[in-house]
Formats: sequence, structure tokens, C-alpha cells
Amino acid sequence: MKFIHDLIEKQKPMFEKGGKLEKLYYVFEAGETFMFTPPDVTKAKGVQVRDAVDLKRVMMTVVIALLPAIIFGLWNVGYQHHIATGEAASVGEQFLIGLQLSLPIIIVSYAAGGTVEAAFAVFRNHPITEGFLVTGILIPLVLPATIPLWQVALASAFAVLVAKEVFGGVGMNILNVALTARAFLYFAYPAAISGDKVWTYLGEGTSTVDGFTGATFLGLAVEAQNQGVAVADFVGKTAHWASDPMSLFIGTIPGSIGETSALMCLIGALVLIWTKVADYRIIVSGVLGALAMGALLNVFSGDAEAVKNGVEGAKYYAYLDMPSYYHLIIGGFAFGIVFMATDPVSASQTNNGKWIYGALIGVMTVIIRVLNPAYPEGIMLAILLMNVLAPLIDHYVVNANKKRRLKRATV
Repeated sequence: MKFIHDLIEKQKPMFEKGGKLEKLYYVFEAGETFMFTPPDVTKAKGVQVRDAVDLKRVMMTVVIALLPAIIFGLWNVGYQHHIATGEAASVGEQFLIGLQLSLPIIIVSYAAGGTVEAAFAVFRNHPITEGFLVTGILIPLVLPATIPLWQVALASAFAVLVAKEVFGGVGMNILNVALTARAFLYFAYPAAISGDKVWTYLGEGTSTVDGFTGATFLGLAVEAQNQGVAVADFVGKTAHWASDPMSLFIGTIPGSIGETSALMCLIGALVLIWTKVADYRIIVSGVLGALAMGALLNVFSGDAEAVKNGVEGAKYYAYLDMPSYYHLIIGGFAFGIVFMATDPVSASQTNNGKWIYGALIGVMTVIIRVLNPAYPEGIMLAILLMNVLAPLIDHYVVNANKKRRLKRATV
């Protein structure tokens, strides 16, 4: 390591002020500080506040919290492939298939988004931060393993440019960057990120076994709604992986690379809350909001027996009748509420605002899922909508605090 450090130090004068590559100084600095501790010390006099927590450590903590979802997701990609084709494979072979499919997506995400971020750093002459360390891995985790690589590059570049850099860069964005990339692909190239053909990799010349369906639970729930059949019964008979809620909780189901396992997301949530990187208020209120909205919709689901018996005027809405706790373990709700909604930049900043912000995400997720079948996964749109409304929530919370304090004030 000393040899590499000495080699880097010899090149440093070229990037410093007056050097031939002066404009690329912050690109050089980003690489150097990523590998080695920077030698800079403060020259200010007086008392110094020392804190081990900086942006780099926060980003690394999030990556560590993501590791369970990443590892499980890589295995699940291979597992779904072998289930679909009927081939027998070991856990290691399944993991290697997932790694083979997912690693290029991760590399392209980092390369495309990182290039845009580095270009803006050079143009604006400001340091390159570690913010994209998390964003670069979040983008692949919310995409299917079959997504074309050129679409990953386009979405990553678009998200960094439109959702981040135009607002001023790290710490200034109002939208979650990873979800912006997913939303871009969803609306620009829906065939590659929706439907029942994109969630399971088959391979060239390979066909599925009889009775296999590659649809997600959310897609099957919409189909159950159309047929007027109870969601749990319909999905259980249609899909091999939905025999019980525990399978959904563990995450052995089709879906995006990293968002299928609520269990792995729960582990990540505990890490983020314990290290105080994420605020528990957003996660808890998001879960309660989804449960409350799901339970409320159950009341308006109608009477299945009356419809079955042909009672005139009777109606039954299967999706509304689905147990509310299902919303927590299907789709990307767990991943979104833990790793996306808690983004400290785009979320509400006040404590009371975080309760409101998280609860509305949970409520809006269920509303979008159940009442708008065109968008079966509601967590993406719910978080992006609340990102926009977060400053407004904080505004009213602060004003309410000011009014309460003014009432207590004495003249």
C-alpha cells in the first residue's frame, strides 16, 4: 500500500494549482481520499469539535445496511431462474447466476451516474463527495435483472443530472435520485420494467416449466381484482411462491433485484436506526399508515358471498379485501420505506414532520396500488410525491410550533 500511496503522491503536483491537469484536481482527490486518509488538518485556532461521523461514514453505513438485501437479491435472481426453467442447482450456482446478471448493471450504474457527477464537479470546481456511493447501488436494486444495460446507463445519467445536479448537487436535491431513475424507466420504457416477462431471467432458447408464472404478486393481485376472486386464494393457486405469507416475507418471489425480501430490509432498518443514520419515525409511521389504509379499504370491499350467490346489486372488490399486512411484504414497500423514504436530504426535517411524511407515504402507497391498477407498485410514486411535499409539511410544522410558543410568551 505504501508503494501505491507514494506513486499517487508523485502525480499530485500535476493536479494541483498551476499543474497541467489542474481542472481535474477534484477527480484526483476523490480517488486519493477513497483509498487513503487525507493528510489535511485544520489551521483554525481555538476549540475544535471532533466527530467521527462524516458523509463518507454515513454512506458506508447505508451500504453495510444494504448488504443483506444485496446478497439475498443476487441469490434470488438465480433461484427464480432455476425455478422457472426447472433446473436443479446449488445455492452457490444460483448466487453465481444472480451475480453474472446483476454485476454488469451495478457497474454501468456507477459508471454512468458517476461520470455525470464527476463532470459537474470539474465544471463547477467543487469536490466530489461520496453521495453517489449509495445512489449507484440503489439504482440497480430497484430494477429487474433483465433490464438492458443501455437503459440503466441512460436512467442513471438522467437521474443524477435532473434530480440532483440541476438543484446544486449533493445535499440539494428534492427528489430521491434512485427512484427518479426508476420512474424514468417506468414511463419511458415500460416494457422493460413492468408486466410478467421481465422479472425472471430465462436465457436464450430456454422455456419455462408448465404452470410457471413470472408475474409479481402485485400483478397477480390486479388480475384477481379483474376476476373478482380473493387475492390470497388466486395468487396461491397461480404462483408457486405464494403459498403462504412467510414466503413473501422472506422474499423468494419475482421482483426487482434487491427489494423482494422484507426480512432483509428489516435487518437493514435495524442497522440504520441503531446507528441513527435513518430516523425511526419515518419507518414506523410509514408502516402504520399502510396498515391503517389497508384496513380502511377492507371495509369497502363488498360482499364476496353475495356476488357468488348472484344477489342483485352486490359488488366485491378483491384487492380492497386483501389483508392490510400484505402491503408490507409485497412489492417494494419494505425496501422503499427503509432505504428510500429515509433519505435525509429529500425527507422532512422536523420530528413531527417525519411522522406526517412517513404516514402519508404508507397511505398513498396503498391508495395507488389498490385504486389505480395502471401503477401496481405504489411506493415509488408515493415517495416521489412526498419528496415534493416534504418542505411544505415542515413549513406548517414550524409555523405551528411558532404559534404555540408565541401563546406561551410573556410580554
